[in-house]
Amino acid sequence: MGRIGKEVAGQIISFIGFVGVAVTCGIPMWRVTSYIGANIVTGQIVWDGLWMNCIMQSTGQMQCKLNESVMRLTRDLQAARALVIIALIFGFIGFLITFIGAKCMGCLKTDSSKAKVVIAGGCLIIISAIIVLVPVCWSAAITITDFQNPLTIETQRREIGASIYIGWASAAFLLLGGIILTTSCPPQKPMYGYPGYPPAPMYPYAAPNPAMYGPVYAPASSRPYSGTGTYLPNKPYAAPTTYSARQYL
Repeated sequence: MGRIGKEVAGQIISFIGFVGVAVTCGIPMWRVTSYIGANIVTGQIVWDGLWMNCIMQSTGQMQCKLNESVMRLTRDLQAARALVIIALIFGFIGFLITFIGAKCMGCLKTDSSKAKVVIAGGCLIIISAIIVLVPVCWSAAITITDFQNPLTIETQRREIGASIYIGWASAAFLLLGGIILTTSCPPQKPMYGYPGYPPAPMYPYAAPNPAMYGPVYAPASSRPYSGTGTYLPNKPYAAPTTYSARQYL
C-alpha cells in the first residue's frame, strides 16, 4: 500500500506540473509593459506571449493579435516556443508511462518490470522540468537586464509576467513528482518461498567419478570366513581348584 500511495502522489504532483506548463505555454504573459500617459485615460498594459500579444486599455478593452511570424519575436521567446512544446511532449509521455507501470495496473506481471517502467517515466518527467526551466530563466534574465538598462526608454521597460512565475512553479512540481516516481526501486534480492517470487534454482547433481575409487584389498595374514568353525576356544581351560573351608579367627 505504501508503494501505491507513493506512485499516486507522484502522478498527481506531476499532473499539476504538466497543467502548469500548458498554462505557461498558452497565456500571453511572459512580459508585461505598463504605460501611463499624462492622465489615466491614456494608460495601457501590453502583454507579450509566445503565440500572441495583447493590449489592455484603461477603459477595460482588450485587443489581442497573433504572432504570425516567428522572426518578429525575440531570441528567448523563439527558443521558448520550441522548448516548452518539447517539455510538454516529454511530460505527457512520462505521465502515460507511469500509468503503464503502476503497481495497481495489470499491464506488466512482475514487480521488477513495473518499477523499472515507473522509473523511466519519472526520468522523463524530470527531463521535462529541466527543459521548462531553460526558457523561463532565460526570458526572466533578459527582462531584468533590459529593465535595469539605463538606455531603455521608460515607456518600454518590461517586467516579468505571470507566465514566468507559473513556469517556475510548474518546473518545481514536475521535479518533485519525478523524484518521487524514481524512488520506486525494484526488489533487489528475491525472497524464495513467498508468493509472487520464483522458486529456488535447481542445481544438477553430478555422479561421482568411478576412476577415483578402487577395490580395497585385505591383508594376506587374515583368513577368510568359512562358516564351518566353532565358537569354542581351541585351548581348553581347566576348572579352578577348590579351596577348603578354613576357620577365620
